[in-house]
Amino acid sequence: MSIPFITAEEAASYIKNGDNVAFSGFTASGTPKVVTVALAERAKKLHAEGKPFKINIFSGASTNDHVDGELSRADAINARTPYQSHGDMRKSINGGGIHYFDQHLSHLAQDMRYGFYGDIDVAVIEVTEMSPNGEVVLGAGLGMTPTIANMAKKVIIEYSSYYKNSFRGFHDNYVPLDPPHRREIPIYKPTDRIGSPVLKIDPKKIVGIVPSNASESIKPFTAPDEISHKIGENICNFLASQLREGRVPKEFLPIQSGVGNVANAVLYGLGENPEIPHFQMYTEVIQDAVMDLMQEGKCTFASTCALTFSDDAMLRFMENIDFFRGKVLMRPGEISNSPEVVRRLGLIAMNTALEADIFGNVNSTHVLGTKMMNGIGGSGDFCRNAYLSIFSCPSIQKGGKISTIVPMVSHVDHSEHSVKIIATEQGIADLRGKDPRQRAETIIENCVHPMYKELMWDYLKLSKGGHTPHTLHSAFALHEAFIEKGDMLQADFSKFA
Repeated sequence: MSIPFITAEEAASYIKNGDNVAFSGFTASGTPKVVTVALAERAKKLHAEGKPFKINIFSGASTNDHVDGELSRADAINARTPYQSHGDMRKSINGGGIHYFDQHLSHLAQDMRYGFYGDIDVAVIEVTEMSPNGEVVLGAGLGMTPTIANMAKKVIIEYSSYYKNSFRGFHDNYVPLDPPHRREIPIYKPTDRIGSPVLKIDPKKIVGIVPSNASESIKPFTAPDEISHKIGENICNFLASQLREGRVPKEFLPIQSGVGNVANAVLYGLGENPEIPHFQMYTEVIQDAVMDLMQEGKCTFASTCALTFSDDAMLRFMENIDFFRGKVLMRPGEISNSPEVVRRLGLIAMNTALEADIFGNVNSTHVLGTKMMNGIGGSGDFCRNAYLSIFSCPSIQKGGKISTIVPMVSHVDHSEHSVKIIATEQGIADLRGKDPRQRAETIIENCVHPMYKELMWDYLKLSKGGHTPHTLHSAFALHEAFIEKGDMLQADFSKFA
């Protein structure tokens, strides 16, 4: 059958108020870029006419300004899941304008297939190649596209001509059977391919093809600063020591790494450390540092869900794409983040904390326990099941007015039972085999900034005993001091003695 080319405005007209709309991609990579802009304009027009228009958005992870930004500014979103990272959306979420439910990235596709959130009315999917029978080659991010392509009542295709070389062969489209019929996911090493390089979409569901020539619009992360570099150095030295002591196999283990300056610093540090052997990655995203490490020969393979490269790095990737064929494989998020595979492969998982407490609990999502930052993303998928789960953060923020290590986290995303290592620029706290008091002593001594150490010891001295030496009436004294006085250093534990 012949599938018509349509305008972005025509495509947007297929999306109705109250629809569940799903998008391809993972981070900005592989996410639609033109239909949603037209949809935002349509929403503004309808609102001006006094007509309601809001949709529910489902995506692989965060998106881009074309989706989360444009639709937030147009007040066109009712509900959103599973992850976001856009300032305009964050403002609306924290102001009560968007119903945001945060969840582990590996769970969403299965939950959708079981109907937890209703039908998918429309899926908007970016492709880079397409045949008349509905076989497509996706772009730089996979997300949960195989699931939404199958579930959606209508599919809108964004056909990207931005990439000058073919992504064919870089995808591993695979959907596991759902319980109670599920078998093992047959990945036994990061390089195993288990699915199809192309995705088949029923042509009868495709309402039209919208041309696009937009980039991912991903800006490069700033170069690691002194603190990020020191955190990276501490983690690399720790991993090297684990190799020497035989606590990590001599062949090393696959790496999972989040995004940002610290993640880049760690990866570059692994590349520079002569004690760290060549390694592979099994992760949810790869960023610019991974491409550099591959070209240097240190990272030999990366299984991922998306190529979260800056625009400049993406162009460099496409110019050298034949070098990367066979070295990079993109999988759906429920596979890249599968707890089963993470546990089987024995990953070293490295993620970022907003704050951690002295007993090993980590807050990844909420500022002062109330304001959503981005979401839990895939950090829980990896942390709970990794061979080594490492969380890192600078020891202080805002020039020392905030300590990221506190007596009790204001929100718990990862409990002490899952977190094995905490790293700051001050040092490393290895929490394995330690009871709560020993963990507290280790974290205070190794990770807390010197200006806050005395406060932390003062808190610990308040305890009247128990297995976990908390003093509940003073556990949030640092947070309260910041809220009331703008400086956690103003906390005073003497009044609780």
